[in-house]
Amino acid sequence: MVLKADNIHKSYGALEILKGVRLEVQPGEIVSIIGKSGAGKSTLLHILGTLDAADQGDLQIRDTRIKGLSTRQLAAFRNRHIGFVFQFHHLLPEFSALENVCIPGFIQKAPEGQVKKRAQELLEYLGLAERLEHKPTELSGGEQQRVAVARALVNQPDIIFADEPTGNLDSMASQDLHRLLRQLRDDYGQAFVIVTHNKELAELSDRCLEMKDGLLV
Repeated sequence: MVLKADNIHKSYGALEILKGVRLEVQPGEIVSIIGKSGAGKSTLLHILGTLDAADQGDLQIRDTRIKGLSTRQLAAFRNRHIGFVFQFHHLLPEFSALENVCIPGFIQKAPEGQVKKRAQELLEYLGLAERLEHKPTELSGGEQQRVAVARALVNQPDIIFADEPTGNLDSMASQDLHRLLRQLRDDYGQAFVIVTHNKELAELSDRCLEMKDGLLV
């Protein structure tokens, strides 16, 4: 088991968004979450990724119970064990592709040479060997998203959370990303939880769950 969420509740004022969500994710599993806008998909993803806290319930990633961590411990844990890929890539415009991918490793204070080697290997694996020194503005949308995927992978996380990862891509780049996520699962045993409106991406997952009435069904 990579992730176990039990009885997750979240409200904003009188509006109850999550009403006791339960989810388990196994190593090498791709889980997609679909549902109407405003159903709470992104709220759940942020809680599972430890970017937000539940009002009630327990979250465990590998052998770590998240509720017991201090803010500082949580930030360190998130950087080491969790990767994120968002619709808008959030690459730093003044840095090259290689430098962007290195950032989580540098935050972790891993040896510089080791981080750069890992980042270069990932970019080459993702078909960006000729783009290492290019700035984000010099890359296509699909290339920027692959850089974001490499950045999410650089610390070898237990799980990657992706929020509408194809939402800003054209159909060809979206299909490339679909193949890439499955390839990462097959080659690295990488686990993913993906919030998406993309039917094709959802159908390629090992499990597709719908957020409905505050629960996953």
